[in-house]
Amino acid sequence: MPIDPLAPVTTPAGASQAQGAGQILGKDDFLKLLIGQMRNQDPLNPGDPSQQMAQLTQFSILEQLTNLAQSSSATASNDYDNQAVALLGKTVSYEQTDGTTGSGVVQHVDFTKDGPTLTIGGVTGIAPVAVTGVQ
Repeated sequence: MPIDPLAPVTTPAGASQAQGAGQILGKDDFLKLLIGQMRNQDPLNPGDPSQQMAQLTQFSILEQLTNLAQSSSATASNDYDNQAVALLGKTVSYEQTDGTTGSGVVQHVDFTKDGPTLTIGGVTGIAPVAVTGVQ
């Protein structure tokens, strides 16, 4: 019996359901379902080996896609940090939190858990996305 990734998941009686409405099952959930299916199969009437191979292939693809997404996210984060550092010493214009426009020289880049912030003309905590122009 193949696992349909689009089919709704039912929780066995007495088990807790960790996934909320609208959440997507991850590779760990897929592997748990696959192991549960293998544990509960009839030993006198085992499943079709080609279906099991297809499920293992699906799991392998899911794992590689997850790894690729994590790698892409890390690369994007590094690019964002590098772009912030590239602004050091440059005169920029930026949108302030009150909606007005400011400008000045980027003096410092701080790296926080939420990403880089700039110090422009003595004003700290400016997100690089607030920069509207580089001169």
